[in-house]
Amino acid sequence: MKILLFGKNGQVGWELQRSLAPLVSSDQLFVLGSDSPALCGNLANPKGIRQTVRTVKPDIIINAAAYTAVDKAEQESQLAQTINADAPSVMAEEARRLNAWLIHYSTDYVFDGSGDQPWTETDTTGPLNVYGRTKLTGEDNIIASGCAHIILRTSWVYAAYGNNFVRTILRLARERDQLQIVDDQFGAPTGAELIADVAAHIVHTLRDQKNAAAVGGLYHLTAQGCISWYGFAHFILAQAAEAGMPLNLVPDNLHPIPSCDYPTPAKRPLNSRLETTRIQKTFNLCLPEWQNGVSRVLIEMLADPAFVS
Repeated sequence: MKILLFGKNGQVGWELQRSLAPLVSSDQLFVLGSDSPALCGNLANPKGIRQTVRTVKPDIIINAAAYTAVDKAEQESQLAQTINADAPSVMAEEARRLNAWLIHYSTDYVFDGSGDQPWTETDTTGPLNVYGRTKLTGEDNIIASGCAHIILRTSWVYAAYGNNFVRTILRLARERDQLQIVDDQFGAPTGAELIADVAAHIVHTLRDQKNAAAVGGLYHLTAQGCISWYGFAHFILAQAAEAGMPLNLVPDNLHPIPSCDYPTPAKRPLNSRLETTRIQKTFNLCLPEWQNGVSRVLIEMLADPAFVS
């Protein structure tokens, strides 16, 4: 079984290289980033993507790459469209031609963030910004292609590696003694490690299940529970303080504010909760509470002398 992974340099792509390694030999796992010279990993080059897929002839394509600069996308809408919508469309077309699977990552930003109930896979979408619209178009293009696919919507991704909310809060906590954080946007912080491990489990299922086509489709994948960005930041600071990390900012000096007091170029959804019953039942999973993953990543980060120095 050959696996072609796009997006090796991102948070999820980094973890996928670890989680997929036990499933295939090293010569059957092709990992690409935008810096991959021999094969094209640049999603802004659809022609190169098509040629790469035809060269590798994978059984499974995993697309962990995306344009994720949410605010910048408001000014770079065409580039976001090319990477988030056009590139997945090319992958889907080639997957169908090869009779291969495409596993693709999407986002809670396809919804308008109304209400206070978790969104299901069948709920009406309504993205509020360019990023969300391009990701939704990518989903639609994959579905319309007719290829065998699994689309995984996730949210609030973090990792010990890369740029994310956890690392940002810890950096700011060393630079400042007061901080305001939005307290009316709710979601489930979801570790890249969890996302990658679930993907590996899905790959194993696709490889071994006789009727693999029955599990194709759209799924929501997040850790369990929900919290606001303010609550998330408070949890991070409390854990870091308990671990003895030197901080200028103590949890009590973290202040909650409404979204209207923190305007951004791209409007964010207030409700990013995703219902995960379908993926848990289909793949026999028990997804952990969000605190478990955050605590584990914090332990990893705070054990790194280079990070805490």
